[in-house]
Amino acid sequence: MKAEIHPDYHTIKVVMTDGTEFLTRSTWGKPGDTMHLDIDPKSHPAWTGGAQQLVDRGGRLSRFQKRFSGLGLTKKK
Repeated sequence: MKAEIHPDYHTIKVVMTDGTEFLTRSTWGKPGDTMHLDIDPKSHPAWTGGAQQLVDRGGRLSRFQKRFSGLGLTKKK
């Protein structure tokens, strides 16, 4: 390894959106800095499964459902 090409790796404090804090090691900032997160796994819908809405208003989804509505599984007599 070449000497002095790697960034400084130090301890910082991370503050989540709900106020919880933890210490971690990072190359971000200076030793002892505090990183305040705007988005984290406790608040982002990608992790929390937040309210998802499917809004189409006559676009691709409506055309697809109209075209293939008759292809559902049916019971044979």
